[in-house]
Amino acid sequence: MMNKTRISDLAIFGGPPLFSQKLHVGRPNIGDRKRLMERIDQVLDTRWLSNDGPFVTEFESRIGDYVGVKHCVAMCNATIALEIAIKALGLSGEVIIPSFTFVATAHALQWQEITPVFCDIDPKTHNIDPARVEELITPRTTGIIGVHLWGRPCDIESLQAIASRHNLKLLFDSAHAFGCSYKGQMVGKFGDAEVFSFHATKFMNSAEGGAVVTNDAALARKIRLMKNFGFTNYDEVGYVGTNGKMSELSAAVGLTNLESVSDVIDVNRRNYDRYRVGLAQTRGLEVTTYDPRERFNYQYVVVTLDPNIGISRDELQQVLWAENVLARRYFYPGCHRLAPYSSENRSAPVSLPETEKLTKIVLTLPSGTSVTTADIEAICETIRFVMSRADKVGARLKSLDLQASGPGLVARATSKTN
Repeated sequence: MMNKTRISDLAIFGGPPLFSQKLHVGRPNIGDRKRLMERIDQVLDTRWLSNDGPFVTEFESRIGDYVGVKHCVAMCNATIALEIAIKALGLSGEVIIPSFTFVATAHALQWQEITPVFCDIDPKTHNIDPARVEELITPRTTGIIGVHLWGRPCDIESLQAIASRHNLKLLFDSAHAFGCSYKGQMVGKFGDAEVFSFHATKFMNSAEGGAVVTNDAALARKIRLMKNFGFTNYDEVGYVGTNGKMSELSAAVGLTNLESVSDVIDVNRRNYDRYRVGLAQTRGLEVTTYDPRERFNYQYVVVTLDPNIGISRDELQQVLWAENVLARRYFYPGCHRLAPYSSENRSAPVSLPETEKLTKIVLTLPSGTSVTTADIEAICETIRFVMSRADKVGARLKSLDLQASGPGLVARATSKTN
């Protein structure tokens, strides 16, 4: 890795990339490979590949124990888990959600012809703003979905008070928040139900998967039936259902990764602390913090940029991508700006000023077990170099003919003049 001492050393201006291989924000963590292969062999030997086999049953039990919740229903993925939870809760009409979330939160509603009503966020927490939620409630509102962004829980008590006051269902999209706590209690115990993601990019993954957790026995039974076509018995169907079952192979991966989840969190915390130290006092950039009184998985290293510093968030992302540091601009441009939900397609425009601001300044940096402390130090050194020369780097980027390449607005310079 070559130190960047001149602006022309940056890869976007013709210098060699900082890394020969791409560093990802969410490259999958892999647990004990030998133990995983033993479990896979067992699945293949028994030929029990799906339909609530022993590994799925064990996975549900161990997730429930870890979270401290009575019921866990494992699913093939978190999107299906959201859809089934929404259906089982009887949501209809309108449901209030943040726009600053992965689009699956909105899709899970729209797919069932339920209107997602986009709510603004609290700029300090990046989570849905309870004060704004109450303003959006109409006679058609049946529920609220809070999203625990970056693993930092929503203001659960305020949302629960609003839901109780207006007789609304309260569901949490907890895709980021496995292993996190709220006022000393593990995320998973709140609202009517919560949904976890165990997708490959999550720090705790089952290759692909998700789960609904709840303390409501009747709701758990309904969800369990609905994820298996609604079968109440061998040849009896009691609900309209779908196929949301987790496979035994996914459960084998999930169980193996669950056994090393504490070690992965330790690595994530180490990486986060390295970034905090390495980027401290960096001009125009701030690392998002976590409450030291709570438990977190530290999967997401999130930075925000001063929009008046001389280089935009998108331009910094372009610089980093050229160095093979694949920083991500979650969750750009906000669900309300995506084609299926854009204000142009609605009867009234959506006003989400805090969401609009955040979508333009937030960036997530590579972390996880595939990223070393040396990698992080090199990334931090490069970011410090760029930000200390933000005006000059930004001006030079604007003078180049940039051509889009790769996801989003990541770009490469087609002109490499000094």
